[in-house]
Amino acid sequence: MQAIELHDLLLITRADETTLTVSGMSVNNNDNSVLKAHQAVEGAANQKLPASIHLHKRIPPGSGMGGASSDAAATLRGMQVIFRLDLDLERIAEEIGSDVPFFLHGGAARVEGRGGRVTPLPTEPSWFAIAWPEIELSTGDVYQAWDHMQGEAPNHLRRAAEHVEPRIKDFAQRLGSGWQLTGSGSAFFQPAITEEAANRAIANLKCWTNVSGAVAR
Repeated sequence: MQAIELHDLLLITRADETTLTVSGMSVNNNDNSVLKAHQAVEGAANQKLPASIHLHKRIPPGSGMGGASSDAAATLRGMQVIFRLDLDLERIAEEIGSDVPFFLHGGAARVEGRGGRVTPLPTEPSWFAIAWPEIELSTGDVYQAWDHMQGEAPNHLRRAAEHVEPRIKDFAQRLGSGWQLTGSGSAFFQPAITEEAANRAIANLKCWTNVSGAVAR
């Protein structure tokens, strides 16, 4: 896994009661990873920790780019600092979601098991062209499909993602060669040596696009 510059913004302050507001891209507040992380911290601390939280969403939801997981990890760190808590964030992160422990580390890493074994790797300077078909995929649905059909390199989940949402296959064909599915989808990325090369890759695409660089730990 490799962290990139594309990110959401999270503002957390102490408050009389816990509230969550969202701007930018729309997300489901009722099943939000930020609130899950907040509740997990309260549970670990065994006390109420009311906070006013604002999330500005810039990572497309359901795109396979770890937006929800990175939001959860940022919430854990923010809560720890603001309320001066002495907690094992690694353990809490594992309980919230498989990718959350990675985002506590960032950079590049090999992630194994259910996401709890994170081995840091050197971060190579690189850029990525990203294209999103504005289709939200459920990670759970894709993995359930994978249980029945498996997959092949470089992304073993692509066949399952296309089975869950056939429009993914059509989108991939329009992109052409050199593009890979991000995680369980639905976004695709193309590695590039320079920022200019990444911008050329998305120049003629008629969809949500972004160019982002690799981020070291």
